[in-house]
Amino acid sequence: MLNSSPRVVVTGIGCLTPVGNDSKTTWTNIKAGRSGIAPITLFDASDLETRFAGEVKGFDPRKHFDPKDARRTERFMQLATVAAREATADAGLVINEQNTERIAVIVGSGIGGALSLADHTRVFDTKGPRRVSPVFIPMALVDSAAGMIAIDQQLNGPNFAVVSACATGVNAIGEAVEMIKRGDADVAVSGGVEAALSPLTFAGFNVMGALSTRNDDPATACRPFDSTRDGFVMGEGAGIVILEREDYARARGAKIYGEVIGYGTSADAVHFARPDGDGMGLVRSMQWALRKAHLEPKDVDYVNAHGTGTRLNDPTETAAIKQVFGEAAYNVPISSTKSMIGHLLGGAGAVEAIFCLMAIQDNVLPPTMHLNSPDPACDLDYVPNCARPTRVDIALSNSMGLGGHNASLIVSRYA
Repeated sequence: MLNSSPRVVVTGIGCLTPVGNDSKTTWTNIKAGRSGIAPITLFDASDLETRFAGEVKGFDPRKHFDPKDARRTERFMQLATVAAREATADAGLVINEQNTERIAVIVGSGIGGALSLADHTRVFDTKGPRRVSPVFIPMALVDSAAGMIAIDQQLNGPNFAVVSACATGVNAIGEAVEMIKRGDADVAVSGGVEAALSPLTFAGFNVMGALSTRNDDPATACRPFDSTRDGFVMGEGAGIVILEREDYARARGAKIYGEVIGYGTSADAVHFARPDGDGMGLVRSMQWALRKAHLEPKDVDYVNAHGTGTRLNDPTETAAIKQVFGEAAYNVPISSTKSMIGHLLGGAGAVEAIFCLMAIQDNVLPPTMHLNSPDPACDLDYVPNCARPTRVDIALSNSMGLGGHNASLIVSRYA
């Protein structure tokens, strides 16, 4: 079980998001309720139904990689690698011949090289097969982010990607914790990443009716739990954490952000795109995470909701929380940080796990912004529009993904 020895702690964090190109800037802006959602600048979006997103701003790969690597690697690989560098430096982790084989890299993405796929399809159609780049395939593979991090930091331990759509980030961290628990690694670089902002991706989500089309007011377009919500806002970014076996971290004097004490994951097995109406898949995910952590629902101080701002997700998640928490559901504060950065797809769960750890560090709850007209079906405490100072010892983060994937992660104050 996850709470049995050895314990697994978090010693380093790194992220790039629509509100900051490092973890400190990101968290400062999240606490302040600042929106990173704005009109698209990465490509011409004039023909699209939705013309705004949560972009990582001012990211120049040439500042982080040599010119050859900057040209031959995908944006999602670059974001993940830079976030991993921040996390490793933050952890003060020195990599050498003695430990490199005991450090795993478990980093996932929901879509992976969507930009390369779209670009090279266009090249193939207009210029022919011989003009397709020889690095197209490695640029497109979802596991290339994990592979690039290993190459960048010379890590020889277990290395693979976890893919479960928008639950990817939580699943990657949860599976990395399990790997350390069973003794296959002492340390893991783990998390999720997405950089799939392309016309093709927007077109696909638009025809599904999933995206907000509030082009006249992008900054407030993501409105989780609000009666005026009209869809999610697509974002990009990466969240990476350094996970360590507790005794390993203590032996080297590492600072500890918190401990991962619970992880549950399940399937709706109902529909590829629509969540289970009664939320039973997410119910199971939360219940299993609580059981592994040996906690009662009333022990949880904060829930970082999946909270996408779609018509179906928000009441479904609310119903699931009520089923798991019972009357305590009305006492536990819940928020959706997607209201500020949009939905980072495969990167969402990892970034939101980092927010849970920072909430514990700072004893402050991040807000759900733009919640001005609550949906009667969503009647819990969603920390509306302003961060809330309060003691946080235990936080639960939920993620749900296309295909019926559910994942829940519980982190606690380290003691």
